Amino acid sequence: MLINIGQLLTLRAAFPGAGPRRGSELNELGIIKDGAVLCLDGKIVSVGATKDALRDSWVKQNRRSLVEVDCANKVVLPGFVDSHTHPVFVNPRLVDFEKRIEGLSYEDIAAAGGGIRSSVETVRKTPKAALAAKVTTALKQMAAFGTTTVEAKSGYGLSVVSEIKSLEAIRDAALNWPGTLVATLLGAHVVPKEFQGCSQKYVEIVCKEMIPLVAKRKLAQFVDVFCDQGAFTAGETQQIFVAAEKSGLSVRAHMGQLSEIRISQFLRFNPASLDHMDHVNEGDISQLAKSNTVCTLLPGANYFLGLNEYPNARRLIDGGVPVALATDYNPGTSPTLSMPMAMSLACTHMKMSPAEAVAAATVNGAWALRLGDRKGSIEPGKDADLAMFDVEDYREIPYWFGGNHCAVTWLNGVVASRA
Repeated sequence: MLINIGQLLTLRAAFPGAGPRRGSELNELGIIKDGAVLCLDGKIVSVGATKDALRDSWVKQNRRSLVEVDCANKVVLPGFVDSHTHPVFVNPRLVDFEKRIEGLSYEDIAAAGGGIRSSVETVRKTPKAALAAKVTTALKQMAAFGTTTVEAKSGYGLSVVSEIKSLEAIRDAALNWPGTLVATLLGAHVVPKEFQGCSQKYVEIVCKEMIPLVAKRKLAQFVDVFCDQGAFTAGETQQIFVAAEKSGLSVRAHMGQLSEIRISQFLRFNPASLDHMDHVNEGDISQLAKSNTVCTLLPGANYFLGLNEYPNARRLIDGGVPVALATDYNPGTSPTLSMPMAMSLACTHMKMSPAEAVAAATVNGAWALRLGDRKGSIEPGKDADLAMFDVEDYREIPYWFGGNHCAVTWLNGVVASRA
């Protein structure tokens, strides 16, 4: 039982089955001052004021057996949901980092043999156990920043054998972490070098071999595609979405990072999220607003790539599109494990309010993974995913950029990190 919470950000839904937050709803944090939360067997049982919790007859009868945490007026909020990460890699891409500083673009680096393809060789050579250990280490570090739920993609194998190995590494890492891990097949990250000039042959492998095998072995909940210049076309993306649909897997996509892609053509597949979204056609915003597809914005990539432009969060939010935030943790374009850093960038470079950033990093991240019924808010019946920050006001979380003020994280009721 957590008591004496200075600000308890519940993010409770306005009504059952409310869905992802849109527009002004993103500012509604459901704050309880001097709050309390009672958890039992990894679930939230009750939420309210400390004085009411201590008067409760059940609490009075069982108080001696409760593990009581005095939060000393700190801030408690739902554990962050990092709904877009690429944790299955071996080494940092330091040459890419230097070349970018020298002035080479993302596309130039990829053409010179860097970029995504440069991570593929080491992943193909590395044993599954070593990859799983890398993922486990990343998950523990994420939890230290308040993250309790993570989406983890494959995508640095780019062959049937190596993509399966990557997803098995994600599965094995999940067994060693008390948080929640959602696996995504990103076999269509880029066209591997052995299929350069004949991308359709590789797409057929993804559709006819990778996806059915992943579905049969239940190694992923989602199929992702990098649909952009230098990666996969809109037509190829639709082929892959059709194959995913036939195998019973949901879809999501990297889209609009480098160039504008018309989005309405993909909405018939009911994607859980479309991610990056730096370039969005005005005509697609109204279509997105009518759907439950979440636009997941990844400002860490824009920051690390040294870009002047960031996703236009205000245009999306004001247009009624549900928006989430994630780290895009990966070795090439966003090597950060910190959701508070992503929130800070959203506030300073995308002009999101601190409240909007909190909602985007919690409840809307949960909806981006189709876990809104279990994650993203502090309400009875939901998973006991909580993060306590050693601050007096929630706005300090994105304010103090570059540091870590997370004091304790509870993942499904288990204490996972203590500063």
